[in-house]
Amino acid sequence: MSQNKRAPPKKESILELQKLMDTTVRIKCVGGRELKGILRGYDELVNLVLDDCDEFLRDPEDMENITDKSRKLGLVVIRGTQVALVSPEEGMEEIANPFLPQTEE
Repeated sequence: MSQNKRAPPKKESILELQKLMDTTVRIKCVGGRELKGILRGYDELVNLVLDDCDEFLRDPEDMENITDKSRKLGLVVIRGTQVALVSPEEGMEEIANPFLPQTEE
C-alpha cells in the first residue's frame, strides 16, 4: 500500500483585508462592541491589530443604542472569533433596518 496522500489545497480567505491595511476601519464584535482604528495587521484567523483604537460606548439604559461617547484604547488585538463585521470607515453610513416595523413620529 502506498502512502501517497496529498494535503488538500489551502483555502483562501474570502476577506480581502490587505486593501484595508493602514486605513481606518470599523469593527463590530460578536458581543456588541464597536471599535474604530487603523488596521495594522491581521492573520488567516482574522485576528486583527488596530492602532489608535476607539471603543464606542453604549447607553447604560438601552444597550442597543450607541452613544456619541467613546474611549481611547490605543493599540489593541482583537481575536478573530469575536469579529462579526469589518468595514472601511470611509463611505460607511447607518441605514434604517427594512425588516423592523416603521414607527410614525
